[in-house]
Amino acid sequence: MIRPLIFFLFVATLSAQNNGYWQQHVDYVMDVDMDLKKHQYRGTQKLTYTNHSSDTLNKVYYHLYFNAFQPGSEMDQRLQEMKDPDARMVHNIGTEENPIYESRIALLQSDEIGFLKVLSLEQDGVPLTYHTEGTLLVVTLNQAIFPGEKTVFDMTFLGQIPEQIRRSGRNNKEGVALSMTQWYPKLAEYDFEGWHTHAYIAREFHGVWGDFDVTLHLDKKYVVGGTGYLQNPQAVGHGYEDKVQKMSYPKGKKLTWHFVAPNVHDFTWAADPKFHHDILDTESGTRLHFFYKKNLKKKYLKNWKALPSKTSELLAYYNSHVGPYPYKQYSVIQGGDGGMEYGMCTLVTGERSFGSLVGVVAHELAHSWFQFVLATNESKHPWMDEGFATYVSNYAENHVLKLGNPNPNSDSYKSYFQLWDYHIEEPLTTQSDAYHYNYAYSVGSYSKGALFLAQLEYVLGKENVDKTLQRYYQKFQFKHPSPNDIKRTAEKVSGISLDWYLNYWTQTTHAIDYGVSLENPTQILLQRIGRMPMPIDLSVVYRDGTTENFYIPLLMMRGEKPTTATRLKDWSWVAPQYRIATEKSIDSVVIDPLEMMADVDRSNNSWSSAQQTNKETKR
Repeated sequence: MIRPLIFFLFVATLSAQNNGYWQQHVDYVMDVDMDLKKHQYRGTQKLTYTNHSSDTLNKVYYHLYFNAFQPGSEMDQRLQEMKDPDARMVHNIGTEENPIYESRIALLQSDEIGFLKVLSLEQDGVPLTYHTEGTLLVVTLNQAIFPGEKTVFDMTFLGQIPEQIRRSGRNNKEGVALSMTQWYPKLAEYDFEGWHTHAYIAREFHGVWGDFDVTLHLDKKYVVGGTGYLQNPQAVGHGYEDKVQKMSYPKGKKLTWHFVAPNVHDFTWAADPKFHHDILDTESGTRLHFFYKKNLKKKYLKNWKALPSKTSELLAYYNSHVGPYPYKQYSVIQGGDGGMEYGMCTLVTGERSFGSLVGVVAHELAHSWFQFVLATNESKHPWMDEGFATYVSNYAENHVLKLGNPNPNSDSYKSYFQLWDYHIEEPLTTQSDAYHYNYAYSVGSYSKGALFLAQLEYVLGKENVDKTLQRYYQKFQFKHPSPNDIKRTAEKVSGISLDWYLNYWTQTTHAIDYGVSLENPTQILLQRIGRMPMPIDLSVVYRDGTTENFYIPLLMMRGEKPTTATRLKDWSWVAPQYRIATEKSIDSVVIDPLEMMADVDRSNNSWSSAQQTNKETKR
């Protein structure tokens, strides 16, 4: 163990506390030998752990994600309990009208399950006591890890690759041999909230920042793509090699692949003997890799051949609108069970239309900013990575595919309204695995999360939201930002108080619903019907054909967005009504003419003399 002087530790700890933010650090060195006949692998792992907290640690925890793919696991039990389980993970043995879901995990045989078994574990050369609890390894330390101290864990482990059911596994539905995600014993995160030891039930992940050095030994027919930078391209070939230099293929049936990945919080790879490997060098200096099956149907091969140029455009869009991508490579790999982001790479299913392929890559690539550089806790705040990635990828896809949608996030509004209509919405503060319905989780995390930013355009102005994202990225990259961090960034950019917005939109299910009517030809009555208050943009057309726009800030905003509209007095959230007197007779009024508010009932957002005449005629 490396023990700094106690006095130095005390001073350093005080300094860290004064600075306010700290995070732990890991360095992994792994060497893994693959036995593809048994679908198993043996590995060694040397993990150097640095405790930057002010706490003394007496235990550590590892995630053993592959243990989820066993009959009777918590993931299996949850599938059998949910009313709308993920369709990829179940069989419907009923009818479409009356579905009866059967867990695919429950049917796995012993040679089809996944597992991770820790065979030995030492701390600084001394054996440790540990036990497995489902997808967690609980480790009792011989020597506590004091603040500022480093310790080294040496582990040997055995893994079995499950049949592809969710994200990871072998032989996915498109025939990709290996999708190796969350495949190694992964140290759990410890932060200001304590240990994050959530079981792997279905959702996504949280990890410790660090450096990875990974060596893989597997059949030389297989092509590997994933996280990190390949260190021995001339020894493996498969499209990585410099064609000018002489190859140095080793003898034997296996190739050794050596990757390093600096400053990431995960390491993923995929492999297949029929992968084709394309490379595109971009203007920003990032090298793009594309891995896809050579035997895809012609129409899908055509799409993959056209994908690199669009991916380059997407990369340039995010670099410009969020901030520079910090790594030297990014890989798009056919694999997995849909689309899923990982460090420096994504796994996507490849048998798609071109628009669908670009769309899924747009979303997963956006995660390289919102999750793999801005590493929020996905278990607690999935709306911050899924929602923010949805928001920016909707804009990017609209730009790259020239879709011409005046509101690129319009589908997110539609999804949210549908969720509201179903009356199954839950607050975004719900832990991701604890949602009662999968549908509520998906719409909440992706669509309502995207609307957090889309509606901020309405509250702050588009330019302020753009500046907020860029400043947020600049300040919190390679950290674990929380909801308060995006809120405070937006407040500092705009000068507007947003406590109310974060509270209502993420911590409640209070809806936005405003209505408008006329009390007389020159008197407008606005009503707040829903429980969530918002500032109001109002457009008025007078009987003489002229138009006037009004802006009503919320009193608790303590500020206002940039606008050319006529500013009226602030509206307090406690007042359900607000009146506006005009000098001219009114022909029509519209609340939020650009439809940027997620108002759940837009039927009462407008009034016109023509509508009024029709109503009176029908009477």
